Amino acid sequence: MKNLKQNPWMLVFTIGLGTMLNPLNSSMISVALTKLQHEYMLTFADASWLISIFYLASAAGQPVMGKLSDMFGAKRMFMTGLVLVAISCLLAPFSPNFVFLLACRALQAIGSSTLFPSGMSMVRESITTKQARALAILSIFASTSAAFGPSIGGFLIGAWDWQAIFMINLPLIVLGFILAVFILPQSEKVSFDMKRIDVLGIVMFIASMTGLILFLLSLDQKIRWWALALFIIGGIVFYLQEKHRTEPFIDLASLKKNTNATLVYVQFTCINLIYYCYFFGFPTFLQQVRGYSEEHTGLIMLALAGFSVIVSPLAGRIIDRKGSKLPMFIGAVLLLIGTGLLLTYQESSPLLWFLIIMSVLGMSNGFNNISAQTALYEHVAPEETGTASGLFQTSRYIGSILSGSLLGLTFSNHLDQSHLHLVAIVCFVFCLIVVGLSLKLPGKMRKSQGT
Repeated sequence: MKNLKQNPWMLVFTIGLGTMLNPLNSSMISVALTKLQHEYMLTFADASWLISIFYLASAAGQPVMGKLSDMFGAKRMFMTGLVLVAISCLLAPFSPNFVFLLACRALQAIGSSTLFPSGMSMVRESITTKQARALAILSIFASTSAAFGPSIGGFLIGAWDWQAIFMINLPLIVLGFILAVFILPQSEKVSFDMKRIDVLGIVMFIASMTGLILFLLSLDQKIRWWALALFIIGGIVFYLQEKHRTEPFIDLASLKKNTNATLVYVQFTCINLIYYCYFFGFPTFLQQVRGYSEEHTGLIMLALAGFSVIVSPLAGRIIDRKGSKLPMFIGAVLLLIGTGLLLTYQESSPLLWFLIIMSVLGMSNGFNNISAQTALYEHVAPEETGTASGLFQTSRYIGSILSGSLLGLTFSNHLDQSHLHLVAIVCFVFCLIVVGLSLKLPGKMRKSQGT
């Protein structure tokens, strides 16, 4: 065991087992939504809260857990996160009602959000040589588990039931916990400072986002004006709070100071809104409209995930040679084309045409993820990397939350071909914004290395 502890790649593997839990559980739920609708007698708008609450809890939890990791020690927080995820996964299959299941999802998100910042802290401190390679491997853990989550979820639900997408976490958690005990470096003494936690900022962020979700989901029925008021008032109090905090939950000063970085955040929010509309919407459409089983839905979703993974290395090579702007533009155009092609998909269209559309959308995701992150780091100073990374993740979560609200609004009463097209039309508008932002960012789309 001593030799294993001295092996840096065992450290990376141990942390990777933990950091993959958040993206894996955020995506496996997509194939389970139809089952859960029937299980708890829900509309799709109700079921969409399983998406929104996970990302809302992740958005609030990750920066807080990063600070708690600094205070209590990375190893302690990493192991605490594993325990929290284990508890949520043990309780969720026995949920007596939908509210209890939502609470389990929130706990799962908070626990898994603890693992990334504490894991990154240990990598930065313990691996001094080939650190970039270690971070790249952890990124593969996260991106691969997120991409293939629907396929894994489909096979598990088909073989057992929706409870399997929670129980599958337990072997990973047990292995990760045992390895963490022996492999991870010991934490330093506790140094707790409650003043570093922006409690009011977090509460106002959650209140404002919850108000926005409730307002959007009510647009097709009796509009909840009080939810809009909650969104606005919560947003104003949040702004005033963050403006004067030394360690704010969201650093609004950096957003105002660095326009280019802010444009990347806005673009990435739009990208995730569009992509997750498809990522969560397609499995429900395939099951409820096309009548495919969970296993077949999981297989079909491989087109979206697989092409995303396949083109990522190509996007990386283009970035190395020409910078981030060209691959960002390519990703934006592919997203626009894929969304446009989705509008041509009809009831009589063959499955092959749907797979082609998904492949184009998958390729766009492969380009967009890596180019947006690279573009961000091109426009921030090295000492601001930590803050920028946190805001980048927050923009991903906000886009994902909004996608759940859009799907809940459009799929609430009836799901058919025309409602899928309605989602595509809304997404097409956001695609145009993404293309425009990719052109607006500084940097030349060079034809050769020397120009």
